Amino acid sequence: MRLALPVYATVAALIVAAACGGKPAAAPAPVQTVNQDSIDAARRREQADRDAAAREQARRDSIARSSQESERVRRQRESDSLGTISRETEAVKAMIARAVHYDFDKADIRVGEDAGMLDEKLRVLQANPGLSVEIAGHADERGSDEYNLALGNRRAISAKQYLTTRGISPSRIGTRSMGEESPANPGHTEDAWAANRRGEFTVTAGGGALRRP
Repeated sequence: MRLALPVYATVAALIVAAACGGKPAAAPAPVQTVNQDSIDAARRREQADRDAAAREQARRDSIARSSQESERVRRQRESDSLGTISRETEAVKAMIARAVHYDFDKADIRVGEDAGMLDEKLRVLQANPGLSVEIAGHADERGSDEYNLALGNRRAISAKQYLTTRGISPSRIGTRSMGEESPANPGHTEDAWAANRRGEFTVTAGGGALRRP
């Protein structure tokens, strides 16, 4: 009996496959085609994200630098202001500390330089309402201790009255007498005695930050 041609071809294929190892060859896997446009789009998105992150970081860095510079300027201005206040305060304290002097055995304020110094102190007290002072009256070594203590007290009170009669509250000015106990000049000459007949001013309150009049 003759076989049909298709059957014959199939049998031939089986015979060939058996001769090559017993199994027919597998069909090749399908090749997946990569879309280059999609790859390029993904790369562009990644680059855009990196650019955006870089811009954001630059913005934050700029803000930080601006803030640091503002703080530096503020501190510098504060330091300059404190330095100015400190120098002005020391200058005003020096004005307050200048002593007034008296004639021998007198407690009257002398017209001229001594009255001018009290006028200067008056302006300082007016410009600094929180400032309080004390006036210490001194005498030279001549006379008894009791007399010189009384004389020193009169001198301090005289300087205080000069200021209070011009509007300064008496509560802001204290007085005391040192008599002859604390000479500015320890000598025993007319010049030494003249230096020791004095009224000295010291700040007792409100001297932290003083304004120049």
